[in-house]
Amino acid sequence: MKIRRRVLSLLPVLSVFPRFGGAAPAPAASTPAIEPLKLPDAEWKKRLTPAQYHVLRDHGTERAGTSPLDREKRKGRFLCAGCDLALFTSDMKFDSGTGWPSFFTTLPGVFGTSTDFKMILPRTEYHCARCGGHHGHVFDDGPQPTGKRYCNNGVALKFVPDSDG
Repeated sequence: MKIRRRVLSLLPVLSVFPRFGGAAPAPAASTPAIEPLKLPDAEWKKRLTPAQYHVLRDHGTERAGTSPLDREKRKGRFLCAGCDLALFTSDMKFDSGTGWPSFFTTLPGVFGTSTDFKMILPRTEYHCARCGGHHGHVFDDGPQPTGKRYCNNGVALKFVPDSDG
């Protein structure tokens, strides 16, 4: 009971931290600028499936193991399902065993980050630099050379196979 009270007492403190509001974060100064895509909510609802909207616009999470992209092994590129920005290549993908497509790095400048406190402890959430769509969280338990694991919702991605494979 004491633990529960302690956790509940922290909630007002955590609310002072800003939550990502859907606008695309600015890319790092050293990367080329990506033109933001800003659409009204009604247009996002027309463009996206309900599952894509839930993840990309409402910061939701798909159920682990439900995305065929977790098992995708062909050569190609992974694009943002909201705006078609290329985010990852198949060479960046690895099998994390988590049930979500995972990557150890990204294409340069394609994501902005924010801090997510939904699970009480802070996590780094990443968002498409063009449309601001939520893709997932980045963790420090990935393979070398980066040690990072970009845990991506498959529904937030489109896969485009290479023409030669």
